[in-house]
Amino acid sequence: MKHTPFGYNIENGQAVIDSTAAQQVQAIYHNYLSGDTLVKAASKSGINKSHSSINLMLSNKRYLGDEYYPPIIDATTFEQTQAERYRRATALNRHNFRPIKAPPTIRTSFIMKPEVEHYDDPFEQAQYIYSLIESEKTNEQ
Repeated sequence: MKHTPFGYNIENGQAVIDSTAAQQVQAIYHNYLSGDTLVKAASKSGINKSHSSINLMLSNKRYLGDEYYPPIIDATTFEQTQAERYRRATALNRHNFRPIKAPPTIRTSFIMKPEVEHYDDPFEQAQYIYSLIESEKTNEQ
């Protein structure tokens, strides 16, 4: 595990909630939803971290709880926060999303001439087999 998220401690190999830090995490979410900026929401809750660190905290799904981490915030608060982050980024034209490219089509079926020769050298045999390929099969064939 890379690091323990703010609001948790590891005790006897288990993640447990640090009640003081968890209250601060909950306050960040509440302050942000109330209209505060990232840094102002953090400073109001008693956390002195950078803009990017607070942004990562607000997008950390571990605060919802999983098989290892107990929940600190509820799903509704998390979803509202994500919607607000998206709304603010849109208003400031700060979406740095790269377009998702479709994965390349990997052809796995080919039309081949019949194999009539055999070579002892595996490289020659492979070259011969590749030379038998006439075309790729399409969905219609």
